[in-house]
Amino acid sequence: MHKLMILIPPDAEGPALDAGWPEFLHHAERMPGLIREATVRVTSQLFGDHSVGMMHELFFEDQPALQKAMRSPEGLEAGQILQQITQGRMTLLLAEHREDDIENLKQYRQDE
Repeated sequence: MHKLMILIPPDAEGPALDAGWPEFLHHAERMPGLIREATVRVTSQLFGDHSVGMMHELFFEDQPALQKAMRSPEGLEAGQILQQITQGRMTLLLAEHREDDIENLKQYRQDE
């Protein structure tokens, strides 16, 4: 699985982001091949130089599907809206996403 991660710093949050976020989602959620999405509001930063106030993740089956979605009319429109509502203050990352569930992780625990 691959995902597009949108990192939004605290200084980009505010009325413009709040007002434009539903329109961004309207287009982003129509990107072809989108499997799921997640929004994360950061409550505190424990360590690091890169401050993030919000993160949004868009999940796709594989990298070609992600790239196709970004080039789609819906993806391009979502990108333009995101640029406007953050005034370009954001970071975009493409990432390979892997997960493991607790049942598999238990094999590595000494206490169980």
